[in-house]
Amino acid sequence: MNDPRLAGSTQYSAEELESSDLKAHSASSSNKTALQALTSAALVLPGLLLSSAHGANPSSDNVSFQYIRYEEGKRNLYNIHSNLKPITVDVVHGSGNFTFYDRVKFSFNYTQDTWSGATPVTTAPLVANGNRPILQNSPNGVVTVGASPFVNTRVLLDHNLNPLRLTPDAGQVVDSRNVLVLSSASPETRNQANFKLGYEWDEAALNVGGGFSLERDYESSYGNISGRFDFNQKLTSLKYGAAYTSSETSAILDPDLVPYLTTTAYANQIERRSGSDILRGDRQDWTANLGLTQVLGKNSLIDTNIGYTHSSGFMENPYKVMTVIFVNPNAISPDPNIPIIGDARALLEQRPNIRNQLALGSKFVQHISPLDAALHLNYQFSFDDWGIHAHTFEVDWVQPLGYGWTVTPRIRYYSQDSADFYNPFLISSQAFRSPAIDASGRQVWVNSDNPNQQFFRNGNGNFFDANGNPIDATELNLQPQLVSFDAAKLPKSFSSDHRLSGFGSLSGGVVVNKQFTKGIELEAAFEYYTRASALKLGGNGHSSFADFDFYVANAAIKVDMDTISTRMAKEARRNHADHDHSEQHQHAQHYVPASIMFGHMLDKPGELMVGYRFMYSRQTGDMLQGTHHASDQTIVNEGCGDVTLCRFAPKDMSMRMHMLDIMYAPTRWLNLMIMPQFMDMDMNLRELTGRPPPTPGVHEHTGIGGHTTGGVGDTILMSLYKLLDLPGHRVHAGLGVSAPTGKVDLELRRMFQADGGLIHFDMQLGSGTWDFMPNVTYTGENNRWYWGTQLYGVKRMESSNESGYRLGDIFQASTWGGYQLTHWLGASVRGAYTYRDKIHGDFNQFDARIGPMDFPANQGGHYWEIGIGVNASVPNGKFAGNHFAFEWVQPLHQDVNGFQLERKGGLSATWHYSF
Repeated sequence: MNDPRLAGSTQYSAEELESSDLKAHSASSSNKTALQALTSAALVLPGLLLSSAHGANPSSDNVSFQYIRYEEGKRNLYNIHSNLKPITVDVVHGSGNFTFYDRVKFSFNYTQDTWSGATPVTTAPLVANGNRPILQNSPNGVVTVGASPFVNTRVLLDHNLNPLRLTPDAGQVVDSRNVLVLSSASPETRNQANFKLGYEWDEAALNVGGGFSLERDYESSYGNISGRFDFNQKLTSLKYGAAYTSSETSAILDPDLVPYLTTTAYANQIERRSGSDILRGDRQDWTANLGLTQVLGKNSLIDTNIGYTHSSGFMENPYKVMTVIFVNPNAISPDPNIPIIGDARALLEQRPNIRNQLALGSKFVQHISPLDAALHLNYQFSFDDWGIHAHTFEVDWVQPLGYGWTVTPRIRYYSQDSADFYNPFLISSQAFRSPAIDASGRQVWVNSDNPNQQFFRNGNGNFFDANGNPIDATELNLQPQLVSFDAAKLPKSFSSDHRLSGFGSLSGGVVVNKQFTKGIELEAAFEYYTRASALKLGGNGHSSFADFDFYVANAAIKVDMDTISTRMAKEARRNHADHDHSEQHQHAQHYVPASIMFGHMLDKPGELMVGYRFMYSRQTGDMLQGTHHASDQTIVNEGCGDVTLCRFAPKDMSMRMHMLDIMYAPTRWLNLMIMPQFMDMDMNLRELTGRPPPTPGVHEHTGIGGHTTGGVGDTILMSLYKLLDLPGHRVHAGLGVSAPTGKVDLELRRMFQADGGLIHFDMQLGSGTWDFMPNVTYTGENNRWYWGTQLYGVKRMESSNESGYRLGDIFQASTWGGYQLTHWLGASVRGAYTYRDKIHGDFNQFDARIGPMDFPANQGGHYWEIGIGVNASVPNGKFAGNHFAFEWVQPLHQDVNGFQLERKGGLSATWHYSF
C-alpha cells in the first residue's frame, strides 16, 4: 500500500503503514512447525485489519471472507459549521490458501475498498479563514450548509510574524491557532490482488509472488520472493524476503482547489486534459527483510525481524498543499504597531525524492498454562532519513473460553516524531509576485493588447520602448509585468500533511472468534483509536489541531477445507453407498446457471453451504428512447422533464457486485440463507450536443474524473421450501426480504465551487426500502441433460425511502437447458425476460438535475436476454465438493422507459462449497 492517500483511510498513519507492511511481510513467513509446538491458543494471532488473512494457519487449506468498516470522527474546525462527512472506508476482502501435491502451496488475496468523505488538504492559520462557509437559501433564511477550501487570502501578522485577529473589543490580538482546511472527496474504489506460489522442503521453503493495485488515479504492481530455513530440529527458523514495487500516479487535482493552487514546481508533470489538471509521477520501492523465530520451550517463542525499504521518485501526496505566507520585506513598516500584511498562497507540497526506512520488530508469545491462554507482546521501532522515528507497542491476550469460543482483548500504542520538513505553514520573506526589473533598474511593462511588446519605466515615471526611445504611455494599454516568487528562497522540501507531524495514538479493542466442528470459523472485532498530539512520546507534538478519533470494525468467516475434507471422508467411509447416491443427486441439482439466485437447495439436515457470487454489468454506446436510438437534441429537449434542459448524458457505466452466500438446512424441506452484498459502480458522462450554455454557480461535470461509488449494499434474508422431490424433478419456493443496508443518500462532490447534491439514482447502493422477494424454481435432469425454470420478483414494501423515492418492482422469468459434457463439466443456454417498473417519487433533497439519469421517469423497462454458461464441479480429491459456474448474459432486445443508456452485457461467476 504505497499510495499515501490511502494511509489516511486505514487504521494506521502513513508512517505506521509502511513499517507495519514490513512486519506483516516478515511475519507471513513464520515457522509453522515451531508455532505448532505451542498450544492452540498461541496459534491465534488476531488483528483487526485483514486478521483472517494474516492470522490464518498457513499449513491448512482455507478460504476466508471479511468485511471491514473504518470511520473517522469530525475534525475540529473551531465552530465553523460544515456538512462535509468524515472519511469512511468500506472494505471487502477474500483470501485462500491451498496445498497441491503436499509440498506446493498457493495463496491469493483480493481486496476492494471504497472510501469517501472530507479530507484535509492543508493546514493554515485559523485567521486565514480557510474553511470558507457555503451559504444557501432555505425557508428559514440563509443557512450555512458546508465549507469550501479557500487558501489564498491576506493575513495580518505582528512583527514577530504571529498571526493577528481583529476583535471588536481588543482590536488586534495574537491568534496562534491552526486549523485543517478540508475538501470534499468523491468516492474512490481501489482493487488490489496478489498471489503467492511456494514449495516446501523438509527444512526450508521458497515463495514467489506478485500483485497489483488499481485506482482511477493510481496504479502499482509488484513482485516478491521470500522463504525460510529451519535449524535445530525446526526449533529455529531464519526468514528472508525481498520485493520490488513500481507505482504510477495520475492524480486529478481538486477542482475546488485548482483556482487557488500554485503548481510551478510541477509544471512539467501536469497535463491539461478534458478540463482537468492531471499530475503525473512515478515511484519505485525496493524492500528487503530478515527474521529469526526461536522456540524457547513448549510454551513460548520469540520472533525478531528487520526490514529495509528504499523508495525513490514521486513521493508527494498530490492532494496535499502547503500554505505559504509571503511577506514583502520592502512593505514592512518600521512602526511595530502597524501590522505586516502577509499574502497566503497554496503550493503543492514538495517531499524528498529519496527515502530510506529501517524497521526493527520483535514479538514474544507465551502460553499461560493455568488459563490455557496466550500473551502476545509486540514492539517495533522504525526510523528513516526524513527524520521520523516511530515506536509501536501491542499487547494481545488470547483467551479460549471453551466450546470453540476465543476472546482476544488488545491494546496498542503508537508514537512518532515529525518529519524534518514538516510545518503547519511556512512564512517566506519575499513577495508572491513583484514588478519585473531589467538590468538597468527599470521597471518592465507590457502592452495588454499585445503581451509580447515590452516597455520600460524609469525612476522619473517616463516610459521607453526596447530601443530606448521615449513613448506616450497614454496611447497604450500598459500594465506592470510581474514575476513570481523565487523558489530558491523556500525550503527544498516542505509538507503540512498532519500524518507527518509528531503525534501518538492509543487504541483498545476486542476480537471474538467462534470455531465450529464443521470447519467454520466466525470472527467479529472492534477497535477504537484516538490520535492526539499530546500522546507523543517525550511531549507535545504541536499538531493538536489534527486530533481526532476513529474506529475499525470487522466481521469475517473462514472455511477450513482440511477439516471439512477429513470429516467428509470419514462420513463417506461409514456410509459409502448413501454418500455416492447423495453426491450424484446433488451433482445434478447444482448445475444451474451462475446468474440464477436461489436455484438449488441443500438436502441433509445440518448441511451448510458457503459461497461467493460476483456480478458485473456494463452499459455504453447509444442512448435509447424506448427501443430506438435517441439523438442528443431529443435528449436535451425531452429527457429532463418539461422545464429543465438536459446538459449531460451517461457515456458508460459499470456495476460490480460481490455477494456472500451462506445457506443452512435445519430440515430436509427448509433452507435458510443470508446474502450480504458489497457494491461498486462507476459512471462517466459526456456533454450533449446542443445543450444549453453553463449557468454560473450550477454544478457542471467538466473534466475527466467521472463518478465512483461503493460500499455495503442491501442484505438478502431468504427461506427456501422444498415442494416436490421426485427422481429427475424438483420444485422449491423461496420467501424472503431484502433489508435496506445500502445507502441511498450518497452525494456528488463539489465541482468548481458548485454543489451537486445527491448522486444519480443508479449510483446509490441500495433500494432504501424493505423489499419482498418471492421466487419459485423447477429443475430437472435426465442422463446428461438438465433444465430448469425460475420465476422471481421484487415487491417494494414501503412507499418511499429516506431520500424520498422507491425503486420500481421487478419481475423476471428464466428458463434454461444444459448438457453435461463430462462428469464434472456442463454447458447451458438460458433465456430471460425482465420487467422493471419506473421509480416512484423523487429525491427529497437537492440534486443537480443535469441529465436523464436524474429523473425517475427514465428508469425501468422490458428486457430480453440470453445467457451462455458453464458449470464445473471438482469430483474427487481434497477439493471435492467445490462448485464453480460462469455465465455471460447478452441483451437481445431492450424497451426502456424514457431515456436510458444501452445495456451491453454482463458476467456472473459463482463458487460454493457444501458440507
